[in-house]
Amino acid sequence: MSLNDPQWGRGSGSGDGGNGQRPPRRPSDQDGPPDLEELWRELNRRLGGFFGGGPGRGGGGDGSELWRAGLGVSAVLAAIVIIWMSTGFYIVQAGQVAVVTTFGRYDSSTDPGFRWRAPWPIQSHEIVDVFSQRQIEIGTKARGQDRLREALMLTDDENIVDVQFKVQYRIKPPPDGPRDFVFGSRFSSDGDPVSVVQETAESAMREVVGRRKMDQVLSGEATKQQINDDVRAKMQEMLDNYVTGVMVTEVSIQNVQPPEQVQPAFNDVTQAEQDKKRQVNEGNAYANDVVPRARGMAARLIQEAEGYRTKTVETAQGDAARFRQVLAEYLKAPAVTRERLYLDTMQQIFASTTKILVDTKSTSPLLYLPLDKLLQQAAGDRGLRAGSGSSLSGAAPSGRDGTGAELRGPGATGDRDRESR
Repeated sequence: MSLNDPQWGRGSGSGDGGNGQRPPRRPSDQDGPPDLEELWRELNRRLGGFFGGGPGRGGGGDGSELWRAGLGVSAVLAAIVIIWMSTGFYIVQAGQVAVVTTFGRYDSSTDPGFRWRAPWPIQSHEIVDVFSQRQIEIGTKARGQDRLREALMLTDDENIVDVQFKVQYRIKPPPDGPRDFVFGSRFSSDGDPVSVVQETAESAMREVVGRRKMDQVLSGEATKQQINDDVRAKMQEMLDNYVTGVMVTEVSIQNVQPPEQVQPAFNDVTQAEQDKKRQVNEGNAYANDVVPRARGMAARLIQEAEGYRTKTVETAQGDAARFRQVLAEYLKAPAVTRERLYLDTMQQIFASTTKILVDTKSTSPLLYLPLDKLLQQAAGDRGLRAGSGSSLSGAAPSGRDGTGAELRGPGATGDRDRESR
């Protein structure tokens, strides 16, 4: 009897002569596939024996057999449903968020814990780590064959530089961050959210480098930090426009250099520029050492000239004033003035000479003279010659030496006589 036979399962039929007896089994030694009807009946009997009798129990017949078969199928279906419903349980670890979708559309975001959702294909979930720091490398040796394609970039002056950098990012806080991160992959070429960050980082770096000249890109740490900040801001703007739920925390340039093919020539240029800067610095240091000293010397000479001029002018003015005073005294007493001028002149002359005049007529020939003291006094007076002259209004010089002896030249007696008169 075939399964497609409309009389299958009924109490009578042409297949078994209407007596309700089972058709004979096919001999086991006969070739060919097993009888499907026999297998089905055997399954029904086993299920019926497992779940017990039903209507028509003990009376036999096909009705009891069908009831057992239906009960067995129901039990199998119930087990399948239970197993299928149990696939909806899932666990969300600490620091993670589960994004639940219903028929591919966002439904909710669940917090850490033991959760349940409708089984697939009704609902599905994706676990997103929202607290860990993620990192991607672009243009580094870890990229393998894609390194040069990612690292070589064109500058504003149409030169090529090799830029290697890293990007650190994390997922924005829930619920918007995980949801946008899961659905933001639609903008990538391969549907991977990480590819969105990588392609965005490469695009932002090319844009920032393309606005600068090669020397600016290869210069010091300050320029690299500025490039890092510009790339991070540009990446964040692009990722927000794409609604990816990614927050860029840091962009770090690892190395910037010319391509390997022109590296030796570039090193020569760099060395020449460094030598130029070194020589300029040495010249500036020498100029800073010599110019201030020359300026100081010039200022000193100017001050000395100013002092000499002031001294000369004041000395001339003093001599002129003294001459006018002497002239006024000379007009009053010409003889006395002439004598005083003569005495002052002789005092200045004798003060700078080592010769001693002794009047032997009015003194004893045996006279003790302290020659050593006289010579020392003459040397001291020679150094102070300019200030040794006495004014005309003062008293006449006494003419005494260091021992108290009075020295007088020729005519001293006559002076004493004139004073006594």
